[in-house]
Amino acid sequence: MINAGRHRRSPVPACLIALIAVLVAGCSVSADPDADATDKPEVTVVTVGSWTFPTELHKAFERQTGIELVIRQVGDDTGELTDELVRTKADPLGDVAIGVDSTTAWRASREGVFEPYTSPEANQGQQRFSIDKQQRLSAVDVTDMCLNIDTEWFTARALHEPTSFEDLTDSRYRGLLVTPDPRTSSAGLAFLHATIARFGDRDWRTYWNELKANEVQVVDDVEEAYSTEFSGSSGEGSCPIVVAYASAPAAEAAESDKSDEKGTARTKTLLDAGMCYRNVRYAGVLDGAENPEQAGKLVDFLLTQQFQAKVPAAFGSYPAREGVELPNGWDELAPQPAKPQMLPAKQVSNNREQWLSQWQSVMRD
Repeated sequence: MINAGRHRRSPVPACLIALIAVLVAGCSVSADPDADATDKPEVTVVTVGSWTFPTELHKAFERQTGIELVIRQVGDDTGELTDELVRTKADPLGDVAIGVDSTTAWRASREGVFEPYTSPEANQGQQRFSIDKQQRLSAVDVTDMCLNIDTEWFTARALHEPTSFEDLTDSRYRGLLVTPDPRTSSAGLAFLHATIARFGDRDWRTYWNELKANEVQVVDDVEEAYSTEFSGSSGEGSCPIVVAYASAPAAEAAESDKSDEKGTARTKTLLDAGMCYRNVRYAGVLDGAENPEQAGKLVDFLLTQQFQAKVPAAFGSYPAREGVELPNGWDELAPQPAKPQMLPAKQVSNNREQWLSQWQSVMRD
């Protein structure tokens, strides 16, 4: 019965079948090039709101690899970013994360946020900042947070610049220091860590009590501290001492070069006072990434000479890769401190919240 039913249907003309076959074949042939042109692999980069991929390098990576970058900004600082990466590790927000730093890297590694990945570019100096043997994170750039001073202010008053942490508690420097809040700023957190490294886990609170008594000013972020409250730079504030980037004087000179003024800076970084703190920013392939192979290629790119050479101008920080030439003026105005303060990543991650709570109690009392 079934066979009989089939035979009763109207036959399809052979010419029509041939025409349909041609059309289908034509559609499939014409669709493939379009699919190849638009269906490019993507890498989603999860990072902090303040981090932007320089346009020139963004385009260069896409051109060289054929991979499209999608930037997903999460939170305002590395703490918020790390919290979100840990919270979503079972269903990661992207393929690569950039912005975990020395203050949170050990926690992120311990929580299994990143998968092991050793880049072929990883042994060009970046390895000295490794967090673990599995190479879960690769160092991208280095920031030294230091005391910067308004040299004209000190010269006009014939006051010697501070040469130690202890000087900052002396009455001669009362009300002269402004620092970003460590709860809201990585620069402020770096300065807090510097004092902990200098005075130890017990005595740093005594030191901050002395800073408070000497009228230290605390503001929300490094931009407000440097550009508003600091008497140097573009600010017209009352504080000639500020916690800011070691590279700030070089940036000042670069801005002067763009104007009709001479390319010099009225600011100076106190590199020899032992009051700088080194912070390293990392990138890594997220565990469970949809495109881990392409994600690895982005990490490779971040470590190349091509990318690292642009780090100072793009981010105001130092390349993690060794042997990268710094911009004009950096050797003189922004050399890296020889002996910055540092704390073990594990100690920082384990104590971060407690330290911030204790700092808040000191400043509130």
